[in-house]
Amino acid sequence: MSEHRHPTREELDAISMTNPIIVIHTSGHASVANSAMLKLVGIEENAKDPEGGHYGRDIKTKKLNGKLEENASFTALIKLTTLLSKNAKSGVDKTQQELDNLVKAQDEWLSYGQTTICEGRTMGESVGLLKEAASKGLFKADVIYFPDYEFFKAQLDAFKPEYMVYTNRLKLGGFKFSDDGSPQGKTAWLTQPYLIPPEGQGADYKGFPIFTDSVLYEDLKTLFENNITAQLHVNGDAAIDQAIRVIKKLKDEGIYKPELRATLIHVQNSRPDHIARIKEIGVIPSYFSTHAYLWGDWHYSSVFGPERAAFISPAHSALKAGILFTIHHDAPVTPPDLITAVYAAVNRKTRSGRILGPDERVKPIEALKAITINAAYQFHEEEYKGSLKAGKLADLVILNQNPLTIDPLNIRDILVMETIKEGKTVYKK
Repeated sequence: MSEHRHPTREELDAISMTNPIIVIHTSGHASVANSAMLKLVGIEENAKDPEGGHYGRDIKTKKLNGKLEENASFTALIKLTTLLSKNAKSGVDKTQQELDNLVKAQDEWLSYGQTTICEGRTMGESVGLLKEAASKGLFKADVIYFPDYEFFKAQLDAFKPEYMVYTNRLKLGGFKFSDDGSPQGKTAWLTQPYLIPPEGQGADYKGFPIFTDSVLYEDLKTLFENNITAQLHVNGDAAIDQAIRVIKKLKDEGIYKPELRATLIHVQNSRPDHIARIKEIGVIPSYFSTHAYLWGDWHYSSVFGPERAAFISPAHSALKAGILFTIHHDAPVTPPDLITAVYAAVNRKTRSGRILGPDERVKPIEALKAITINAAYQFHEEEYKGSLKAGKLADLVILNQNPLTIDPLNIRDILVMETIKEGKTVYKK
């Protein structure tokens, strides 16, 4: 949007006061609803902020302005999808529609050359949908899913038998924790204020956490005592601090063991001191390197400022420290495009052409390792995936150019010509 701000409840009400409307930020961490939608999902004018969430309010009137952040947005969206499910029109096979859409999504991932797909935060009815698709033999790729722990924690015992076991190409890989929000949406939890705070916030605004240390500690303790791993979404440096602090305590108590391979997801607003601490506790940083390309200019001029922006996704610092790291694309926040992720990690060039933190660039071979053998290691699959070796699965991708020999600035133009899963072509251009 040219205004670089969220729309408001008032603006959406101008479109309709009767039809419920909700628009979702591309990060997935915030949304804006009109009055009809607020009523539909049960958000009243005097509603208090939910734990780990925030309702936006007009600066002058203090009335809800329609903005929903983090758990406020997720709760509303879950209520909405539940209502839609209950009110599905008769004669329409809703489950079949969802399965068809899931297959289309899988085809999209395959067209980008991925033979193993990570579903990084499974919520609501999606677990059942994945299992239904698996039981019908609809998966051509391997699918690893991480249910949101807070949503499913009461069902942990039911999940245990499925941990790290593929059934019809579906595997429970652990559980997901979303510890803070989005830097581009300005809900990530920082130790230093945002360069330019979002509308309605003061100059000291630093975002906010989703969990207290005590809640995160108890939840992770339960998982680690059951020898189940976790992925922790941490964007802001305060959230990274919290994850390191809590996992270190669990490691010191003999509860967390590095062989569990817990993963810090995104690790955007990282600081140099995080590198040694990440190595010490034995977790894997998985960097969302595409940020440098897609939102680097925004981070530089509005979110973090030049110094902090230069150290987002510090893959080279991790490499120098001997830390195994991975790179991801975070679809559907961005397309499931790992080639652009490699391009971003190698060049760190923003859309305006600025080089964001040149010291954090890595060589193409290191970026390729991050999306192949390192990724297989992250998911405990390095013995049979991730590299070309006798005895491993024939999961292959044919590209139209060699990323190791072409000009690094042209990596983003590479096309996937064919995707092969266990020797069988599952996509061909």
